[in-house]
Amino acid sequence: MRSAVKIAIGVGLAIVLIMVAVWGWRAAFRAPEPPAPSPSVGALPSGPATPDSPSEQPEGDEPEPEAPATVAGVDAFVRDIPDRQWRRIVSTGTWRPECPVGRADLRRIDLNYRTFDGEVERGQLIANKDSVDDLVEIFASLFEAGFPIERMEPVERYGGEVLRSLQANNTSAFNCRKPGQINAPVKDSPHANGRAIDINPVQNPWRDPRCDCWQPTREFAKAKDGPGIIREGSLPVQLFEERGWVWQNIKVPDYMHFDTGYPSRARDIERKSEPES
Repeated sequence: MRSAVKIAIGVGLAIVLIMVAVWGWRAAFRAPEPPAPSPSVGALPSGPATPDSPSEQPEGDEPEPEAPATVAGVDAFVRDIPDRQWRRIVSTGTWRPECPVGRADLRRIDLNYRTFDGEVERGQLIANKDSVDDLVEIFASLFEAGFPIERMEPVERYGGEVLRSLQANNTSAFNCRKPGQINAPVKDSPHANGRAIDINPVQNPWRDPRCDCWQPTREFAKAKDGPGIIREGSLPVQLFEERGWVWQNIKVPDYMHFDTGYPSRARDIERKSEPES
């Protein structure tokens, strides 16, 4: 009897031990529960970009406009002269205190022009605010006609030096000119007043009476016509004279030069009215 009881107790203990072992094995290999979502992990709430998002442009720092894929005419834009550019104009002597006009009287024109290679470039002119409308209209017509221009940069990029600008075949307008470079009283000078322009100086030289020589070169002095050349009856002469400007307003040949009159003054001739249809 005792033996039977011992056997029964042993069997029971064995069963209990087996069950404990099975439960422990299952607990050891059970997959862990996923942790609760952390406030810094998980989906962000939908809504507008935050200020420090890389896709957000900082206030007041607008991106530069991209160049258009196609050229839409002369695309002229008239603006005040920026601070940085004015400092350069002053530092190069392109303007000085005794000049007849100041920053408030001048404007910058950004515009397209056609090169001698048939490409389109973006140029700048500095001119009197009372002349910019004429210049925009004239250069828009020259652009459409395919009249070529070598380059178009403000004279301060040449240190305010007239001859350097001419030798670079640069088309430019305002330049108060340094004392040793002027050929007229500064107060009367069309260029110093921003009411004159020189176009393609190499193709359209002037006869400098101080040296009795062609400036900047005599290469095209005897040319009658050709790309970028301005002579009697050419399109630039027609366009400027239609608006009351004067070509070669000097006693010697000065094919590159147009102005509104000497002594310098705002254009005071009414434009020809369009015939009524």
